[in-house]
Amino acid sequence: MALAITNNEGVFEITGNLINKNALSLEHHFRQLMNHSEKIVISIDKVKQIDTYGIRVLTNLHKNAMKSNKIFYIIGKENKKVKNAFGKVNYILKKDFI
Repeated sequence: MALAITNNEGVFEITGNLINKNALSLEHHFRQLMNHSEKIVISIDKVKQIDTYGIRVLTNLHKNAMKSNKIFYIIGKENKKVKNAFGKVNYILKKDFI
């Protein structure tokens, strides 16, 4: 399944598989967005599959946002496949954004 990013009222919903093939393009997209935005909210609730590359990209985006004093949320704690794939770094996943 291809990866799609949809802006739903300020929440960027990622749908599909976040894997090696598309992880770098996702990273590039959000790095560019970070240059022009103070807050980014990503939902990975609809991600069907994620591999180590996808996890690495999201954790790197999170680290870079924190270093740049940006507000950065990754919603996806309810997606058990994703939460389990994150292992010890699943602390960056949030249940929701308020």
